[in-house]
Amino acid sequence: MADLPIEYDTELLGYKAMLNMIMGHGSENLPKAQAIKDASMAYFINKHLDKNHIFLHINGAYHSNNYEGIFWYLKRINPELNIITITTISQTKTTKLEKENQGIADFTICVNENMTATY
Repeated sequence: MADLPIEYDTELLGYKAMLNMIMGHGSENLPKAQAIKDASMAYFINKHLDKNHIFLHINGAYHSNNYEGIFWYLKRINPELNIITITTISQTKTTKLEKENQGIADFTICVNENMTATY
C-alpha cells in the first residue's frame, strides 16, 4: 500500500463520476477506496522504475483518463516522470472523435461499437 496519509482530491472528475455511478450500492467511501488503489499502484510503479528502461503499465481507462488516477498520483510522487497515456473508446465507424472524448489521453484508440467488450 502507498505511504499514509494518502492525498484524496474530491474534485477529480473520475472520483466525482464514481459517486454518481454507485446508485445506492456504496457510499462516499467508494471513490476513496479507488484513490487508495490508484495511489498504491502509483507507489509501486515508481518504486520499480529503472531510468534506463521503459516501464509499461496496462490498466483500465478509469485509472488514467483525464490524467487522473494512477497518473495523478505518479506525478505527485515524481513530477519529472515522462508519462504517456492511451485510452480506448467505442464509437460508430462514421462518428468523428466526440468532444467529450477529446483530451482524455495522449492517444485515443477508437474501436467500432459492435466490437465485443468485456468489463
